Amino acid sequence: MKIVAFKLARVVLAVTAALMASELPAAAAPIKVLALGTSLTQGYGLPPGTEFTAVLQDRLKAAGVQATIVNAGVSGDTSADGLSRLDWSLADNPKAAIVELGSNDALRGLSPAQTEKNLAAILAKLKAAHVAVLLCGMRAPRNLGPEYAAQFDAIYPKLARQYGVPFYPFILDGVALNPKLNQADGIHPNPAGVKLIVGRILPDVLRLVGGGATPPGPRSDARPGGSKG
Repeated sequence: MKIVAFKLARVVLAVTAALMASELPAAAAPIKVLALGTSLTQGYGLPPGTEFTAVLQDRLKAAGVQATIVNAGVSGDTSADGLSRLDWSLADNPKAAIVELGSNDALRGLSPAQTEKNLAAILAKLKAAHVAVLLCGMRAPRNLGPEYAAQFDAIYPKLARQYGVPFYPFILDGVALNPKLNQADGIHPNPAGVKLIVGRILPDVLRLVGGGATPPGPRSDARPGGSKG
């Protein structure tokens, strides 16, 4: 009888432990965020750990948001290049995406109409895949002339309205043309520049992933200009 009672007690304990474990809330998996972009996303010329995606992931963690930022930035990519590899990037099943493309289109003087068409296709694919999107704007170099700049700059707010996605007006806000915040080429942000970019875009990203945020600070010091991606 003692043996039977002992075995019964062990079964009861095992069942109780299993029930208690099933009632415990499972740890939430990190939110996967696709960062689809150019060298500005990739981290051209930067030491490992100081690139946009790494710094953003750390800032999100500090804000209490567990997220994995997938670095899908490729140096030199145009909007067409980004579109061509989007299906591959979506295979990771991201829940959100930060789209930073177009700077190389402008630097090459490509047709704004074609850039708009490519970005529209990207936004349509992301929407069809139920991926939340933050669209980052870029500004054309002013040496391409006022007509080109006006056509190019208008692409981003137009598409943000058309597809109903959040819009961050200028990815290089506060960094463009500032030698203290850029590498020797005067084009790509240095680690200090990246920190500033992340700090300014963070409220928008927090809203994107549902982490809440205080309103973003003023962006009055943003200057026109393109950046090689």
